[in-house]
Amino acid sequence: MVDLERFRDQIRLLTCHTLIEAKGGHIGGSMSIVEVLAVIYGKHMRFDSSNPKWGNRDWFVLSKGHSGPAYYATLSLVGFFDKSLLSTLNHDDTQLPSHPDSLKTRGVDCTTGSLGQGISQAVGVAIALKQKRKDNVVYCIIGDGESNEGQVWEAVQFAVGHKLDNFILFIDDNKNQLDGPTKEVNIELNFSKIMDSFGFYTQVVKGDDLSAIDQAIVNARNNRGSPSAIVLETIKGQGIGFVEKMANNHHIAIEGLVKENLLRELQILEDRV
Repeated sequence: MVDLERFRDQIRLLTCHTLIEAKGGHIGGSMSIVEVLAVIYGKHMRFDSSNPKWGNRDWFVLSKGHSGPAYYATLSLVGFFDKSLLSTLNHDDTQLPSHPDSLKTRGVDCTTGSLGQGISQAVGVAIALKQKRKDNVVYCIIGDGESNEGQVWEAVQFAVGHKLDNFILFIDDNKNQLDGPTKEVNIELNFSKIMDSFGFYTQVVKGDDLSAIDQAIVNARNNRGSPSAIVLETIKGQGIGFVEKMANNHHIAIEGLVKENLLRELQILEDRV
């Protein structure tokens, strides 16, 4: 049995140290999905790290591909590749590019990064699995800012229309995106009402509550006849106090005082782990 609290802390620590070594990166959106990654990979995902293409595995699609650093940290911790590779993030000829690439990184099921395309791939996988009468589950994470893409809603309609109850969508509702607060860029969406009206089995949970996320996934996996959506109420930079308070923490340079502050907060996590 995986200790989810310890696993969460390990993912957060490893992600931050990866970004420190890279001298910056997408820290805000990476931090806000740490808890859900911990629960998915620590308790619910069916996978074999020694055989990434195992036919009976569950699938995971990080549609908000800029949060790749947290995804890579998770994959290394569960054994898909050695942690030493994390130091090569974004380097020339790296196996760990800025956004996930299924042709380069062991454990990555779908190449993502251009927002909206990941969820489309995920529902395509889900219907293919249905047609093959397989019971694999497809997990997908999108961002609230990503929902500005019309392609997201085409995928949502498709999932409902084909009753893809093997598809679980997580919406990282951290209220911020590249250009600032989501409500100022477009409009602030009530994802719970929207997904429910489309026909998804919809739940809303605190995005830092491991137990609530766990129970929501159990409920979703037991749901039949419709796809599921779990809206995660998160904070951009979640779990790192001074990053949470930064006005623009989508992508930051980690040098000087920022690096000092980050290392100071990480020491608390390291002492706990």
